[in-house]
Amino acid sequence: MRHLAVGDIHGAFRSLVALADFVPFKVDDTLVMLGDYVDKGPQSREVVDWLFDWSARGRMVALRGNHELMMLRARDDAQSLRNWILAGGNTTLASYAPSTKIGELEDVPATHWEFLEGQTRAWYETESHFFVHASVYAELPLNEQPEFMLYWEKFNNPPPHESGKIMICGHTPQKSGEPKNLGHAVCIDTWAWSAGWLTCLDVATGQIWQANQQGETRSGWLDEPLA
Repeated sequence: MRHLAVGDIHGAFRSLVALADFVPFKVDDTLVMLGDYVDKGPQSREVVDWLFDWSARGRMVALRGNHELMMLRARDDAQSLRNWILAGGNTTLASYAPSTKIGELEDVPATHWEFLEGQTRAWYETESHFFVHASVYAELPLNEQPEFMLYWEKFNNPPPHESGKIMICGHTPQKSGEPKNLGHAVCIDTWAWSAGWLTCLDVATGQIWQANQQGETRSGWLDEPLA
């Protein structure tokens, strides 16, 4: 059974479908989705649909990213809604909108709210790795990490974690299209929604697969050029 980590999707549904076929994903794999499924790219609704469907038939751990956090909080008050829209929520609402009007929160189906609120989590760990959306304080256990670190902190050469486990994260786009590997920490957000790639990493072997919005694919290994 493989543990496959998938970086920030950000509405890049074409990349997700191409990646799922290219790897390919299997129902006995554990897919660890690193969050930021929505916003910025054009097809957030389709991405959440795909995640919801896969969670019903395969093994999947869905982390919550800062963009899911903003989307959930957009229901609380007008300022939170404005903050989310300015951060890319406008593209998410547009993906849910009927063709006759601008998208609104009420257009998001209850099943999607339930998935984002009830099935996403802050972190996940195995015997050798742990997975978060953004980063962690090296000296704190995972269950004591503050929200800022888990969802918002940039990947600025973090030190090794006190657990001795390897951190796999997203959040900080690597605009080169290549994951950033520090040995003890790996960032696999490779700018999928824009000119980059959506990355999948087999955490046990270091094998990488990527796909983009044009349906192009490539593969390789950590610390080796991708082709």
